[in-house]
Amino acid sequence: MDFLQVILAMDMSIRLSVVLLLACLAGLFSERAGVVDIGLEGKMLIAAFVAAAVAYETGSAWVGVLAGCAASLAFSMIHAVASIVYRGDQIISGVAINFLASGLTVVIGHAVYQRGGQTPTLAGDARFTEITLPFADALADVAIVGPIYSELISGHKPLVYLAFAFVPLTWWVLQRTRFGLRLRAVGENPESVDTAGISVMKMRFQALIITGILCGIAGAYLSTAQAAGFGKEMTAGRGFIALAALIFSKWRPVQAMGACFLFGFLEAISNLYPNIDVFGIFTIPVQFTQALPFIMTVIILAGFIGKAIPPKAIGQPYVKER
Repeated sequence: MDFLQVILAMDMSIRLSVVLLLACLAGLFSERAGVVDIGLEGKMLIAAFVAAAVAYETGSAWVGVLAGCAASLAFSMIHAVASIVYRGDQIISGVAINFLASGLTVVIGHAVYQRGGQTPTLAGDARFTEITLPFADALADVAIVGPIYSELISGHKPLVYLAFAFVPLTWWVLQRTRFGLRLRAVGENPESVDTAGISVMKMRFQALIITGILCGIAGAYLSTAQAAGFGKEMTAGRGFIALAALIFSKWRPVQAMGACFLFGFLEAISNLYPNIDVFGIFTIPVQFTQALPFIMTVIILAGFIGKAIPPKAIGQPYVKER
């Protein structure tokens, strides 16, 4: 593999890791506040559909993103009401959201567009295009630095840069703000937070609002940037992979970025090299390379779920003491 092939693989890895990164950060806010969110997959799926449909009807990808965020936020509030207000089982609520999104996107999509649940192909301003950073063309021929800047850093769509900007922002919010301190405290010891006069319910609702917005951007990226429209079940298990990355990163944003990039790299390898020849002895079939991200998910869950220490109050409904 020469240098340009490495750059190509890294570039594709970045593009493929964006959805995972946004979903992982969404789960990070939710679980840091003590709420398990298995419904990341469903929120991304409904956001992808609504974003694609609205972008097609309005001709604006940005309007589609806003609509996708609104749809995801609505589903996030369903989860919030079920798990925080009524103290229902958070796992069951998340699974229900996944099933609801899976069914609604197909039924509504087919009813509106008669395309088997798909939306029409997006074109023009209804779809995001790449941004060329300053001096990218001028530096393209410079050895090493040129390809890295012009091919790897430049040439991505706006939501890619937005997603990676959320990483330091998330770290700053959680580690350097009063809101972040309270959010982490709610996930660790909600009784102490309540004793201090801070509403546990309010903090968890705010966390799930952020989760809904981030999932909305992730879903919108899938249908308006990575693809040119919505396809049935297009999230393809990425919400669950994001949860595995979250556990692998031990609920830390910078490490989450690295974990998501690893999953993106595995998917990129399966796309670029479907059949890998091993020293001419045997060939690794495409089915195995395509399954690599999911195999890694199982390995991470099996190997790290006992070692990674989650927030102490995660998954536990809080009952305010009288």
